[in-house]
Amino acid sequence: MLARRDLSARFKGLRLLLVCLFLGVGAIAAIGTLTGSIERELGTRGREILGGDIELRVWQRALSQEEDAALARLGHVSHGLRMQAIATRGDATAPVALKAVDDSWPLYGRLELVDGRRVGAPQSGTAWIAKGTAARLGVAKGARIAIGGVPVTVGGVIASDPEQMSEGFALGDTAVVALDLPARAGLTAPGAMYRSVVRVRFTDPQRDPEPVVDALKERFGQSFETRTRKAASPSTERFVTRMGEFLVLVGLAALVIAGIGIGGGVSSYLEARRTSIATLKVLGATSGDIARIYLLQVGAAAVVGSLAGLAAGVLVTPLLSSALQSLLPVEAGFTISPAALATAAAYGLLVALVFAAPPLVRARGWPAMALMRARVSPLAADRKALALPVGLGLAAIVALALVNAAQPLVTLGFLGASAAMLAVLALIGLGIRKAAAHLPRPRGPMLRAGLANLHRPGAQTGALVTALGFGLSAFVLIAAVQTSLDANIRRTVPERAPDFFVLDVPKAKAGDFREAVERTVPASKVKLVPNLRGRILAYGPKDHMTRVSSLGKDLPDGAWALRGERGLTYSVGVPEGSAVTSGKWWPILYRGEPLVSLDEQLAQAIGVKVGDYVKLSVLGVEINARIAALRRIDWDSLGFNYVLVFSPNALADAPHNLAATIEVPPGASTAGLLPKLVHAFPSASVIETGSLLRDARALLDQMSAAILAASSVAVLAGLAVLLGAIAAAKASRTYDTVILRVLGASRAQLLVLQMAEYGLIALVLAIVALAAGSAMAWAVIVKLFEFTWMPDWPRVLAVLAAGLVLILGFALAGTLPLLRAKPARTLREL
Repeated sequence: MLARRDLSARFKGLRLLLVCLFLGVGAIAAIGTLTGSIERELGTRGREILGGDIELRVWQRALSQEEDAALARLGHVSHGLRMQAIATRGDATAPVALKAVDDSWPLYGRLELVDGRRVGAPQSGTAWIAKGTAARLGVAKGARIAIGGVPVTVGGVIASDPEQMSEGFALGDTAVVALDLPARAGLTAPGAMYRSVVRVRFTDPQRDPEPVVDALKERFGQSFETRTRKAASPSTERFVTRMGEFLVLVGLAALVIAGIGIGGGVSSYLEARRTSIATLKVLGATSGDIARIYLLQVGAAAVVGSLAGLAAGVLVTPLLSSALQSLLPVEAGFTISPAALATAAAYGLLVALVFAAPPLVRARGWPAMALMRARVSPLAADRKALALPVGLGLAAIVALALVNAAQPLVTLGFLGASAAMLAVLALIGLGIRKAAAHLPRPRGPMLRAGLANLHRPGAQTGALVTALGFGLSAFVLIAAVQTSLDANIRRTVPERAPDFFVLDVPKAKAGDFREAVERTVPASKVKLVPNLRGRILAYGPKDHMTRVSSLGKDLPDGAWALRGERGLTYSVGVPEGSAVTSGKWWPILYRGEPLVSLDEQLAQAIGVKVGDYVKLSVLGVEINARIAALRRIDWDSLGFNYVLVFSPNALADAPHNLAATIEVPPGASTAGLLPKLVHAFPSASVIETGSLLRDARALLDQMSAAILAASSVAVLAGLAVLLGAIAAAKASRTYDTVILRVLGASRAQLLVLQMAEYGLIALVLAIVALAAGSAMAWAVIVKLFEFTWMPDWPRVLAVLAAGLVLILGFALAGTLPLLRAKPARTLREL
């Protein structure tokens, strides 16, 4: 009853706790709900996303009769082809990801067109094209275009394709045609880069696809890639899971930072009720009574704040879903995930418990007279009494994070780093207090008083350091990452990237290709390389090779080349952009056993060395090659960088085409080159790097935006801590302000006093934030994105200065109410 009567209906005094929990719980609830919704869609719509119950993919060949017969016994089979191609209309061109399908396609779901029709496979001579292709060619339904040189009619423009998530990366928008078009266009000639895609719809819809896939691999080996409806888009699922986990950790870190604000808010609330607590103790209330009264009040506020955050998380999810609907399988509309909401609420309540416990324990354990003297002799918490609530709360937070983590070690490291940063800032705060106490006293009274405020009893220096440190570090992180990304893309890539990439240049027409380029744009630099696909089956010493199939999903770190088929080439000499670091390159006229050169990073990842062997499947033929040399590859060159380069005698006889890069002289016009190449080599795919670079910039801009959004949560949490520190010190600051005003201090002088206090802290923390923020940005740029560290320091310093102004503005705004305090009334309440 006492708790209910003393608690304001508007939670006066506990509003900061409400705001902190609202922000943190709302962020985690929204992230968890959205991630859960996407994962559910991936699970429930697996058949539609994949287009079948199982899928087999193989490069540069069709399935054998035996393989086809085995699939036919499982149910209904649909055959298709995937490749790059060029769509043209007059001189207008557009690269497309060509999807050739038979009459059975799709086995599940339907393709939706912009006119509202839901369709299946197009008829021969008809194509469904994407909105981007239609806009680039300037066509609509009924127009005539050519794909790979073969005329077709635009039957409709695609609005949504349920299989888009499972198709993977492509250099162009999707175009769906009948299965006969690639052969008519010469896109499946021997050596052409195409992929056969076969899907099966089981006769028994309840049949588990995993044992079926395992049986196919055991019977036919590793010559093809497989997927099932349970993992229709593994890359998307992996991205969503890890990004969701990352964002939850960021939200949790922000909630923990805001927890310091919660502690400050509760301290301020209890400070305002210091006299009431002392009176209750004088009247016979026990420590347990005090704890229960104010624990109930704080708990009620925490529950209300958490529920408001949960409601906000649910309400904001449709906005996030609408923004991501074109990229990820998520339905717009309200989604409620009980597990995500329960997790967010648990985080909020646990954080509230951990950070509200110290002020509650102080109020509970001290006698009435100590509470009366709290202003001049601040209370200290009983560490033994704190061990149980704080220790259990922290353990529960860590356990909850690890239970929901896809990568427990990464999560544990993240939480450890967050705790370490909090500890470092706490030490810095302690150091500032000690230094302020021993510094010579300035002559100016306002500066001297401001310096004293940093170390006097009850000073909130530690909380202020935490708030300003996190906030300013976030500003530096944002600025350094964004300027480095901008510098890498806008300065480095355009200088080094070829102007055109060309795929599937017929080997017999290499001379004609060079001549066409040089005649159209004189002095152009053309580079042609053999281009094949192959899959690594085994590696290691010749008599003890490790089979990739035996590793399952537990591939070594950095061994991405073991997944699926990879690009292969052969070369007489060391390729441009590579340098031999171990072993020896083969002679020009080498005729011995097949040799191969590996990327040194891959060799380290899988534990092989010069003299070991690699077994590959190329066009269904297994090749054993001895590792003759390891190479360091300059991946930033944006040219042809192959992980595996063979001696010419290993692959020269295999059917293959060439890939080409074209670099034109600076200032030369390329207006006529693309139409010339498209019409002269219709089976080749000509890709301008300008569009690729624009896509790269857009992707990196999205990364920057994601980092900005995530960092903004930390900035808001830091501001909440700042407001909490101001609220916790309100009583003592009001007392000081009134005394100074009675002694004749003007409001301007009082503002200078506050500026001196916050300015001294901000000056020290600006240096700390510059170092900490730059270090974190360096890790993001160099270690995560593997780019060059190229921050624009003037812009970084300008952003830091702007952050200082913003934070100091918030700090001063929080002190303005103190200047309006009436001296007579305040002195009567002391």
